[in-house]
Amino acid sequence: MRKNQNVKIKGEKVTLIPYEAHHVPKYHSWMQSKELQELTASEPLSLEEEYDMQRSWREDEKKCTFIVLQNAGVDEVQDEIGQMIGDVNIFFNEEEDLHCGEIEIMIAESRARGKGCGKEALFTMMRYGIEELDMKRFTAKIGMDNTPSFSMFKSIGFSEISKSEVFNEITLELSVHDDFMKHLHDRTKLFQILNYR
Repeated sequence: MRKNQNVKIKGEKVTLIPYEAHHVPKYHSWMQSKELQELTASEPLSLEEEYDMQRSWREDEKKCTFIVLQNAGVDEVQDEIGQMIGDVNIFFNEEEDLHCGEIEIMIAESRARGKGCGKEALFTMMRYGIEELDMKRFTAKIGMDNTPSFSMFKSIGFSEISKSEVFNEITLELSVHDDFMKHLHDRTKLFQILNYR
């Protein structure tokens, strides 16, 4: 979406930046992985299709996408491509409820897994969604075999609302409430919205 095209969100372990054309080659290389294709229920795209997808996500007001950078070394070397570890998205799929969005997180770089980067990126994106996009409810669709993601979303406070054997996925939901907001602020104490460019 255009709203976040000049937004950088800095936290303790991760920084979220807009998904731009110069990120596409690395993103494309991630998505050649069979493991990531299965975990994200994605089909492999050609590089040109990946560029088309990046452009469409940037223009589509129902898709908010950020690339996740691992902070270690970012300020010192300013190497965005080297610090890319994944992406985080909110898709506004429900026409009747513009305050609800489906949130997704992918930590593609194995070196960054198990270090709390994914959880912080998720909390950071949720805070941005609530404070800047007026979100009141989040959903998440997790593959039944994706135990790490399922456990992470449950630990944040998401509850299972449905299961689809056909799509082999579980749908989770979290409604924003005062206790969650306190927890969210506690987990994003260094949250800063800055200009990307």
